[in-house]
Amino acid sequence: MENFFLADLGLNQPLFNYLILPLLIFMARVADVTIATMRVILIMNGVKKLAPVFGFFEALIWLIAMRQIFQNLDNMYSFLAYASGFATGTFVGMYIEEKIAMGRSIVRVITRHKPHELIGWLTKNNYNFSSMNAEDKQGNTNILFTVVKRSRVAKLLDAVKYYHPEAFYTVEGVKQVSDDELQLSKIGKKEKASVSSGLLTLNRH
Repeated sequence: MENFFLADLGLNQPLFNYLILPLLIFMARVADVTIATMRVILIMNGVKKLAPVFGFFEALIWLIAMRQIFQNLDNMYSFLAYASGFATGTFVGMYIEEKIAMGRSIVRVITRHKPHELIGWLTKNNYNFSSMNAEDKQGNTNILFTVVKRSRVAKLLDAVKYYHPEAFYTVEGVKQVSDDELQLSKIGKKEKASVSSGLLTLNRH
């Protein structure tokens, strides 16, 4: 690589050592850490076939970057570029993952008011959901939950805040569902049975 920049492109040694090499290490580090972040996300979402492919390129790019580091141990700019690339790659990976919004989430909404309007909104917007009555230490309450694509969570929470601004809700990641159009009625029966066996305690503090 060094011969290519010095001999073929005609660059001088200081320019290569203090600009070109650190820049290449930085970009390599951004690439492999971004890929690493995406690989972990794929594993968490159960994408078994694609995760090893990401792992291959992650390791390959990392080895290329480390080779240049070890060949230039006296170049402090390379170390700074390596660390900066790692930090930037972490941010880029998280940003991409947030935009892709891969996977699904389960959203639980607990409110003391009957969620008729929210149920109507969910039905109109093609959300699968289950609703049930429950009891906590302060009396009767209502539980509504659904499994949705992460890309639709923000829209759902906006509706929850609009119809039930006092509601308590939780959002959890789901690694795997039975199919793309999960029938939540089956889950609702199981969760209803568990709720009826004891009191559901809701503590917002």
